[in-house]
Amino acid sequence: MTTKILSTLSVAFFLFFSLSGFAQSGPHKISGKVMDEEMNVPLEFATVSVVNTNEPADVTGVVTNSQGNFSIVVPEGTYNVIVEFISYETKEFNDRKVDSDINLGTISLGLDSDSLDEVVVQAETTQVSVQLDKKIYNIGKDLTTAGGTVSDALNNVPSVSVDVEGGISLRGNQNVRILINGKPSAMAGFGDSNVLSQLPAEAIERVEVITSPSARYDAEGTAGILNIILRQKETLGFNGSVNLNLGHPDNAGLSTDLNYRTEKFNLFTNIGWRYFDAPQNNFSDTEYLRRFNSDGEIVRPEYDRIREERETERLNRNYNGNFGIEYFLTEQSSLTASIFYRYGEDEDETLNNSDRYIGGSLVEETLRRELQSEEDNSYQISINYQNKFNDEGHELTADFQYENDAEVQNTFINEEYISTNQENPEAFQREEVYTEEDQKEYLIQADYVLPLGEDARFEAGYRGNFENEITDYRLQQEDLATGNLVTNDTLTNIFDYEENVNALYSQYGTKFGKFSFLLGLRLENTQLKGDINSRLSDEELVEAFGFPIQTKFDNNYLGLFPTVNLIYELSSDGGEEENITVGYNRRINRPRGWYINPFPSRSSRTNVFQGNPNLQPAFASAFDIGYLKRWDKITFTSSVYYQHETDSFERVEENTGQETTDGIDIIRTIPINLATNKRTGGELGILYNPADWLRLNSSFNFFQFETEGEFNGVDYGAKNTSWFARFSSKVTLPGAIDWQTNAFYRGPQENAQTKNEGIFSIDLAFSKEILNDNVTLSLNVRDLLNSRKRKSFTSTEFFNRESEFQWRQRQINLSVIYRFNQQKREQRRGGEEDFDDPGFEG
Repeated sequence: MTTKILSTLSVAFFLFFSLSGFAQSGPHKISGKVMDEEMNVPLEFATVSVVNTNEPADVTGVVTNSQGNFSIVVPEGTYNVIVEFISYETKEFNDRKVDSDINLGTISLGLDSDSLDEVVVQAETTQVSVQLDKKIYNIGKDLTTAGGTVSDALNNVPSVSVDVEGGISLRGNQNVRILINGKPSAMAGFGDSNVLSQLPAEAIERVEVITSPSARYDAEGTAGILNIILRQKETLGFNGSVNLNLGHPDNAGLSTDLNYRTEKFNLFTNIGWRYFDAPQNNFSDTEYLRRFNSDGEIVRPEYDRIREERETERLNRNYNGNFGIEYFLTEQSSLTASIFYRYGEDEDETLNNSDRYIGGSLVEETLRRELQSEEDNSYQISINYQNKFNDEGHELTADFQYENDAEVQNTFINEEYISTNQENPEAFQREEVYTEEDQKEYLIQADYVLPLGEDARFEAGYRGNFENEITDYRLQQEDLATGNLVTNDTLTNIFDYEENVNALYSQYGTKFGKFSFLLGLRLENTQLKGDINSRLSDEELVEAFGFPIQTKFDNNYLGLFPTVNLIYELSSDGGEEENITVGYNRRINRPRGWYINPFPSRSSRTNVFQGNPNLQPAFASAFDIGYLKRWDKITFTSSVYYQHETDSFERVEENTGQETTDGIDIIRTIPINLATNKRTGGELGILYNPADWLRLNSSFNFFQFETEGEFNGVDYGAKNTSWFARFSSKVTLPGAIDWQTNAFYRGPQENAQTKNEGIFSIDLAFSKEILNDNVTLSLNVRDLLNSRKRKSFTSTEFFNRESEFQWRQRQINLSVIYRFNQQKREQRRGGEEDFDDPGFEG
C-alpha cells in the first residue's frame, strides 16, 4: 500500500513540474484573489478564464487554491479575464492590455449586483455558502448569544442542536466530531463537547457543517464534523476589543482580543475570565417491579417506589488565554506559533432528597450531600509552517500540536436519615472519592497541494494522532465500627488508555462546465490500547461487573474510507442560482476512554454509569443529496440523507443484581455495540431578508432511526421518528435598536427503553450601538419560559421511571463590547477578515 502511494505521488510530482514548465513560457503574469463578498471567505476552485480578444479560440485558465489565489502566465496581448464560481455572479475584466505583470487584487463575488449595497446589513444574520464538501455558516451578529458560550452559538446553526446537558448533535446524531480551526484541540476538551460551554460565543468567526467530509478530514464521527473557525485579525497596526458580561444567575465575564500586525509579523492574543453559577435540577420517580430469581421464585424489592429530588449549585471560575505570532519568512512562506491555556475551578454542592415507599406509604426519607471540587489545567502548543512554491496553488503545509490536560477532582459524600420506620437503622458510610486524570495528545500533520492543468488539483497528506489518558480513581469508605476511612478494593483502580491513529489520504478535484467533483480515499490505522490496574483478579472483576473484562487489551483496526462529493449547477444566467450536491463517505466511531472504563461512577448509590471495555468501533456509510436555490432576497437549502451503521453504540439500563446496604437495587447505564443503526432524514432551511429592517431565518430537520441488536439476552431493537425546528427573526426598531427572537422545538424521541418528551424554548435579545458604533450594548434572555427541561419515561423488566432534568435555568445577560481601531464595516460584519481556509487540513 505504501509503495503504491509513493508511486502515485511521484507520478503527480512529475506531471506537475512538466505542466509548470510548459505554462511558464509566457512573459507576463495575471494574478489575484477571489473572495465571497458577503462572508469574506476565500473561494476555492473558482474558475479564472483568460480569452485573447484577437483570437477568441485562444482560451486558457486556472482554478483558485484554498486561499482563493490564482496566477496565470500569458504572452503579451489584449485579454478578457472572466471569473466564475458555482452559485455566484460572474465578473469580467474586458480588454485588459497585458504588457507587464498585472495583479487584479481581491475580486469579490456576490449573489447579484443588486445585493452589493446590502452586504453589511445581511452579514449580521446567518449566511450560508455551499462548497464541494461542506456548508459554511457565518453565524453573524447573533444578539441572543452575547455574553454566552460557543455551545449557545452552535444551537443557532442549522442542522445542529444542543441538548439540555450541553451535548451537541448533528441532524439528531450525537456522534459528531468537533474541530477547532480544522484540528482536534484542547479548546474542544479532547472531544468533550461540554468544554465548549466555557468558551465565549464572540470567539467564533464561522461554523463549517461537514455532513459529507472529504478525505482530508479525520474519519472520526459517523454524524459528520463541526469545524469551528475562531476569529483572526489581519488589519495592519494595533486593534482589538474588550467584552464585559454580567448576568443572573450569577454570571460575570471579561475578555479581550488584541492584535498587532506589520508587514513582517502578526501578534495576536485572546484573554478571558468567567465566573458563573449554573443551578441544576433533577427529579426521578422510580417504581421497582417484582422479578423472578434463577429458581423461579418471586423476588420482592425492599422498596417498591423511590422518589428523588436533586439540586446542584455549580460555581465555576474559568480562565483562558491564547497567545501567538505569525512570522512571514518570505512572500511565499510563513511560520505561526501559538499557545492556548485554560484553567478552571469548580465547586459543586448537590443535595439529594430520597423518599422511599412501601405499599404506597412513605417509610423512609434520607438526605445525601455531595461536595465536589475540581481543578482543570490544560494547555496546547501549536506550530504551523506554510510554503507556497508559486502562485498557481502549489503548496505544502506542516503542523505540530501538543496538548496536555490535567484534572484533579475530590468528592465528599455523606448521607443521613431524616425519618425512618426502622428502630435501629444502620448508618450510611461516609465516602471520599479522589480522581486524577492526565491526558496528553500529539498531532503531526503534513498536507501537499498540486495543481494539475487548468481545472484540476491533486492533494495528499499524512496525519498522526497519539493520545494517552491515565485515570487514577480511589474510593474510600467509612468503617462504621471504627469511623476510619478504608480503601474500597473493588472500585479503586488506575486505567491507562491509549488511542493512536495514523492516516494517509489523497484526493483529486476538478471542474468542467457546470459540473465539479472531489474524489478521495483515506487509509487509517487505529490502535486502541488499555491497561486496567486493579486489586481484583479477572474472576473477581467478572463477578463484580457481570461480564468478562480484559484488563489488558491492544486492538488494531485498519480501514479504507472513500469519499465522493459532486456539485452540478442547474441555473443559467439571470440572477438566480441553483445547484445540486451529492455526497458519499464512510466513517468510524471510536469509543472514548470514559465509554471503556468499567469502573462505575459514584454520583448516586442506586444509579451508576459504567463503561464497557469490550466496546468495538462502529463503522458507517452515509449518502447525502442536497439542493440550493437563491433568489433576490431568499436562500433555500435542503437535503435528504441515509446512513447505515454497524456495531453502533447504544446506552442501555439494566439491573446489576446488586443492592445497596439498605436493600435498594443498583441500576447501571452501560454503552454496548448493537448490530445496526439505520438513519434516514431530510432537512431544509430558508433565509429571507424582505427589508433592511427585517431578517428571517428558519430551518427544519426530520429524521428516523431503526436499531437492531441485543445484550445479555435482552432485545434493544427500536424504531423512532423525530424532528427539530428553529426560527429566528431580527427587527430593527426606531432608534436603531435591534430586537432578535429565537425559537426552538425538538420533537419527542424514543429508543428501546426511554421516551423523551418534546422541548420548546425561546430566546430574546435587544442591542444598541453607541459612541460612533464603537460600543455595542446587548441585553438577552435565554430560555425565556424556563422550559429547557428533559422529561422522560424509562421502562424495563425491573423498573419504571419518570424523570425530569434541567441542566441550566433561565439566564439574563447584559453585554458591553468596546472596539478600537477597527473599521465600522468590520464591526458590523463581526470582525471578519481575510484568513486562510483550514478546509484542506488533513
